[in-house]
Amino acid sequence: MTVAAAVDLSVNVGALRLSNPILAASGTFGYGVEFAHLVDLNRLGGIVVKGLSLEPISGAPAPRLCETPSGMLNAVGLQNIGVRAFVAEKLPELRQYRTAVIANVFGCTVDEYVAVIKILEGAEGLAAYELNISCPNTAHGGIQFGSNPQMVSEVVSAARQAAHRPLWVKLSPNVTDITVIARAAQEAGADALTVANTYQAMSIDVHTRKSKLGRVTGGLSGPAIKPITLRLVYEARRAVQIPVVGLGGIEKASDVLEYLIAGASAVQVGTANFSRPGACLDILNHLEICCRNSNINNINSLVGSFQADSA
Repeated sequence: MTVAAAVDLSVNVGALRLSNPILAASGTFGYGVEFAHLVDLNRLGGIVVKGLSLEPISGAPAPRLCETPSGMLNAVGLQNIGVRAFVAEKLPELRQYRTAVIANVFGCTVDEYVAVIKILEGAEGLAAYELNISCPNTAHGGIQFGSNPQMVSEVVSAARQAAHRPLWVKLSPNVTDITVIARAAQEAGADALTVANTYQAMSIDVHTRKSKLGRVTGGLSGPAIKPITLRLVYEARRAVQIPVVGLGGIEKASDVLEYLIAGASAVQVGTANFSRPGACLDILNHLEICCRNSNINNINSLVGSFQADSA
């Protein structure tokens, strides 16, 4: 009887080595510890914790979630306990696990981003930072950091100077040309890119003629966005020399394979966690089966293997 060879699912995102390419996305998995009784956290490739700001944020008014065809809208408003409480209350628990923990960081000014990172720099148990640059820059009239190459360069450069850990930059899809933003992040010192955040969208209650959310607009996520984000991953990866982590609409193993073939080195699972808390591990289990059935012994052989039509 022939024993099937083990599949090597380990991947590298720059200098960071992960046991497998499946990470839980920021904002969909709490701080990680809340899922410990439902999911074996040690089996995950990584956890990107809920976004951390300098001071606690109470978030947006309810309702915060709204179902859409093949997806959902969310307007949570970046609610979080603040970076100091995270370091004191959550990080000690997370240090018990082998899983790579990535801290998602945001602010409304460059100084706020830097201040959050400096606090995290003094704490043990983090593998990397992920900059959320889809936030409004209050010092520049509220325009998103991630929509302007110059502002991307400014915030990433400042974060790079403050951070000694790997620095990932989470790009917004709400831009005209993501390659321009991707290059700006790379040139400013990003070690990897996360592509991409949610899409600005809205849904209306026809009876009340008001938004179905507590805010007028929210972020669209879920399976509906996967084909669009897959293109963004492909374009971004071709434009830079640093790794790309794909994020958008991943619900099954074949979704992961598509992102890897398009050029992603790893992926993040987001919306699926809301309906299936064990989604990450379900996908991981099926991913190994898919690779074994296709005689893929090392998952890295898939990365960037897309064959463009030459006709």
